[in-house]
Amino acid sequence: MNAMIKLFVAVVALTVALNVFAAADLEVNTPGVSAIKQSMQARHAQLAAHYGSGAVGLTSDGLIALRDAGAVPLAQRQAVNALVAAENNDRNALYAEISNANGHPEWQAEIRSTFAQRWVQRAQPGWWVQSGGAWKQK
Repeated sequence: MNAMIKLFVAVVALTVALNVFAAADLEVNTPGVSAIKQSMQARHAQLAAHYGSGAVGLTSDGLIALRDAGAVPLAQRQAVNALVAAENNDRNALYAEISNANGHPEWQAEIRSTFAQRWVQRAQPGWWVQSGGAWKQK
């Protein structure tokens, strides 16, 4: 019986936590969020060709990765690595900023997961995405 009560309390606590998270405003627009989005948007034009060639792909954890270095000429590889690093820095900052703007920094992992799903859904046909630890072309 004691185990049943503990299970009930755990289910109630999980339900409350999920309902609270459902109220997160993922479209919150603070100056910090706006600046990060502008930075990402400015960089996207440079990354788009690398998404299209398959050199860069969307990871399952809401970041991007150099998926196929061979698709990038050696002379450009350092610049592409810098683009990937800058994009990942902005993505990490975006997840933190959104969770902080919602007053719940502890929601960052869930916000990251939600955005990871959004990035994959919005990926153009032909782009590479990570799923279940493996790369697949959308």
